[in-house]
Amino acid sequence: MLSPKKVKYRKTQKGRMKGTPLRGATLQFGDYGIQAMGCGFMTAQQIESARVAVTRHVKRGGKIWIRVFPDKPVCKKPAETRMGKGKGSPEGWVAVVKPGRILYELEGIEKNMAREAFRLAGHKLPFATRFVSRR
Repeated sequence: MLSPKKVKYRKTQKGRMKGTPLRGATLQFGDYGIQAMGCGFMTAQQIESARVAVTRHVKRGGKIWIRVFPDKPVCKKPAETRMGKGKGSPEGWVAVVKPGRILYELEGIEKNMAREAFRLAGHKLPFATRFVSRR
């Protein structure tokens, strides 16, 4: 799974996801991409499962770019724990995704194959997505 090697702070606050992304909303590397239409946290497992869905459909053809990275720790308290006594321990890593963010890009395959691969990947993600292309 993806996770940062080192972070400045072990625990972070939740924060807010309103607004549009400051960067990462246009295709930079490939010809086709998948764009988030909603906001949410994308876990490291979801990033990996969507990547596997794309690479399996294109039969390891073309080149894929992952444009999101899980760099935010998510903390959870144990089940059946009373309120108080501090913040819970870090459980996993998530990427903060705002509407308009490009998640994956593909190059070197035909358009209908890329569209189907990103449709399969979209089923693995916690928000609505759409297919975008350079041409």
